[in-house]
Amino acid sequence: MSDAGTIGAIIVAAGRGERAGNPEDGPKQYRPIGGRDVLIWTLDAFLKHPRISQVVAVIHPDDHVLFSRATEKLDARAALIVVEGGAQRQQSVLKGLEALEGADPTHVLIHDGVRPFVSGALIDRVIDTLEAGEQAALPVVAVADTLKKSADGAHVDKTVSRSGLYGAQTPQGFAYRPILDAHHAAADAQKADFTDDASIAEWASLPVALVEGDAENIKLTTAGDIELAGEKLNNRHGAADLPDVRTGNGYDVHALVEGDHVMLCGIEIPHDRSLSGHSDADVALHALTDALLATCGAGDIGDHFPPTDPQWAGAPSHIFLSHAVEIVAEAGGTVMNADVTLICEAPKIGPHREAMRRSLAEILGVSIERCSVKATTNEKIGFIGRREGIAAIATATVVYRSDSNG
Repeated sequence: MSDAGTIGAIIVAAGRGERAGNPEDGPKQYRPIGGRDVLIWTLDAFLKHPRISQVVAVIHPDDHVLFSRATEKLDARAALIVVEGGAQRQQSVLKGLEALEGADPTHVLIHDGVRPFVSGALIDRVIDTLEAGEQAALPVVAVADTLKKSADGAHVDKTVSRSGLYGAQTPQGFAYRPILDAHHAAADAQKADFTDDASIAEWASLPVALVEGDAENIKLTTAGDIELAGEKLNNRHGAADLPDVRTGNGYDVHALVEGDHVMLCGIEIPHDRSLSGHSDADVALHALTDALLATCGAGDIGDHFPPTDPQWAGAPSHIFLSHAVEIVAEAGGTVMNADVTLICEAPKIGPHREAMRRSLAEILGVSIERCSVKATTNEKIGFIGRREGIAAIATATVVYRSDSNG
């Protein structure tokens, strides 16, 4: 792909939606579906898209309160401009284009505010086509239904071949200055019968390239459309409405060698042997570090603290666990519970359990009630039973924000 320059987007949302049912329910772009207004689903797709730097929302002059209320908690990556639209869609788009003149983007996408199912992949396809050098890019889907022509609206006159026919969608993409000039020319010519922006581009002799559309990228027109869209989002995002609770497991084992203490859960415990390892060999904290990292797919302790790195020689293992807590927090997670099981014949864990729980609570930043430490022997079986090593199994429970990507 070539250098994209800057890309703006215009979301046209100034209509009244006469076919969307009871006017008392408000404009269709502010009807709730899947827990959010239709327009918010649409805006969100563009405001969070990494290739779009500025978004213009064109709204009805009477809708400022509705818009402010709907966008109150909107998380925006791109800059958002709000302008009032005109009496017709064509006028609204022109106002949106003019609102971008200060930014002077290289390209612009124009999208219907009531197409909430627009995907990032579709936006990318339109942008890719523009970056390849096209002046205009129109997403389309081939017409699948048999087409009939009727002059009186009551009887079929003939069947129309659907070969080479396509349904136009948005976002429609354009080189910014050419489409702005085309809109100005259409306004000067008092031509106001264009049904979309690609039609204006065609009228202005701008070549329009076809882009693969998306069957799910439907325009919500009627009350039935809105109801079906709500059901679709509820089905698609139902799991997202549930708490995002994730559980990670970790396991670690270290050999016992000559020494006078072991480190377990950050507590130094006198013992006739010590655990061998590059750091302080705290198997409990190592296992718990892996458990936390597992909840957001962040690898394991060796990825972050390689045993071949001399800076970690003899390092206290609470450093590793604290780092994992930070990674979880950056991914939108909150540690809720930690459970560690130590497997060893000796030393006795019971006398140190509360100190271990306090240590875990301090490192994790949670209350002690959320930290569990247990111990069991290996019934004198295997290397643990022969007191050749100590193992630990850890389980961590983390709740992530619904908007996190961890």
